[in-house]
Amino acid sequence: MKVLVATEKPFAAPAVAGIKKELEAAGHQVSFLEKYTEKAQLLDAVKDADALIVRSDKITPEVLDAAKSLKIVVRAGAGYDSIDTAYAKQKNVVVENTPGQNSNAVAELVFGLLVYTVRNFFNGKSGSELKGKKLGILAFGNVGRNVARIAKGFDMEVYAFDEFVPAEKIEAQGVHAAKSRDDLFKSCDIVSLHIPATDETRKSINYDVVNQLEKGGILINTARKEVIDEDGLLKLMADRQDIKYVTDIKPDKDAEFAQFEGRYFATPKKMGAQTAEANINAGIAAARQINAYFATGDEKFRVNK
Repeated sequence: MKVLVATEKPFAAPAVAGIKKELEAAGHQVSFLEKYTEKAQLLDAVKDADALIVRSDKITPEVLDAAKSLKIVVRAGAGYDSIDTAYAKQKNVVVENTPGQNSNAVAELVFGLLVYTVRNFFNGKSGSELKGKKLGILAFGNVGRNVARIAKGFDMEVYAFDEFVPAEKIEAQGVHAAKSRDDLFKSCDIVSLHIPATDETRKSINYDVVNQLEKGGILINTARKEVIDEDGLLKLMADRQDIKYVTDIKPDKDAEFAQFEGRYFATPKKMGAQTAEANINAGIAAARQINAYFATGDEKFRVNK
């Protein structure tokens, strides 16, 4: 089978070597399209591909139509909203992700941002500590569980809510299970978002929801920018001088958020999974999942069933 690794933002060299080794050992032919600048390059490269590994690359109906032999796409990472999964299903193309491979990297970034925030963005003035603060985690998947693990090291009081995870499973991790999303915001000093961008969650983090945070509350978003109602959050930050917002996903209205100097920070680029370890783990996991699919029909990580 021919496997195309199409990455506008390339994998690190050790990840490339690991991907190639895994796939060639299983008898597959591997080609790489890296740092491409035009969609036409991707459309041409996928024409004879049986499998595709991508990162944040957009796999649209046009791309899927061009890939006449395509059977599987694996997103090396957790989020897969850059892939038209419904259209892929219509084309009988399996779409998978690699959950958990970058979860520690994202979780560690949460605390890098939080320490920076509670110390007033390192402006030299007296800040506060994370110890004893109440941290709320919205969605208790791989990243959320890692955030909880690290938070305990800071001696924080940890809460979580996930409508798909039973309260007893959350409590079993030594974390308080909030009764609802609103209960989580009402109970905590800090809320960390780990929800995907879906029809139900887009713009769900709005004025009324965030306004429930305690005085001096911090909202941190390392998930997806689409879950934020930017207009609502801008209004809230204007109305409440105590709220802070930090994110590794630059908002569409970044220039407007920038007016809240000392209460807003966004990294220049999304960087939650930008570690050497996460890059290698996700890439090799994607290769192994393709091998398993062609060897036995394994679809364990399929997201478009």
